[in-house]
Amino acid sequence: MHSAVAHHFESLEKQAEAQRLGMWLFLATEILLFTALFAAYGVYRFLYTAAFSEASRGLETWLGGVNTLILVTSSFTVAMGLDAATRGRTRRTAGLLGLSILLGAVFLALKAFEYHHHFAHGELPGRYYTGPIAGSGGALFFTLYFLITGLHAIHVLIGMTVLAVVAVRCWRGAYDAEYHVPVELAGLYWHLVDLIWIFVFPLVYLI
Repeated sequence: MHSAVAHHFESLEKQAEAQRLGMWLFLATEILLFTALFAAYGVYRFLYTAAFSEASRGLETWLGGVNTLILVTSSFTVAMGLDAATRGRTRRTAGLLGLSILLGAVFLALKAFEYHHHFAHGELPGRYYTGPIAGSGGALFFTLYFLITGLHAIHVLIGMTVLAVVAVRCWRGAYDAEYHVPVELAGLYWHLVDLIWIFVFPLVYLI
């Protein structure tokens, strides 16, 4: 697909290399962001061990486990979609990406249900916390909980949007076996979203 080459690149290969490099640099900044949040969570958990332990026991662990399974499955369908794109079966790619988007929507729906449970019990961030844990530990826990899981949910929503755009373009035949780098890059972003949750689940829900 020669028309896919931008005017400032000599070839499709060089354009693809630049796109991949840009995406990996972007993903590195995302990893640094969540690493800082995980570090902050670890520090405050050390300072407020009893309160954080009590608060984390009140989380819906089964929901976190189901959501983990959902995201892992969605990463599998994205990978299958990329494999189909490399074979030139772009409509199959569109369908698999659509399935991944559906799984992402289920993830967000379960997360909204979980948030509603916390709202009903006064487990809110910062000064809005009215839950049963005395002192500032409970408020700090739910501040970090909503910050980490909420930011991750925003990334899920962004990833769903990116997958939707790529899926529509796949359906319209914008990519083929020769050029499908956007499918690959969208998949990389979605895999990052999945990977981050794999760290969030044990850190926040299980420890």
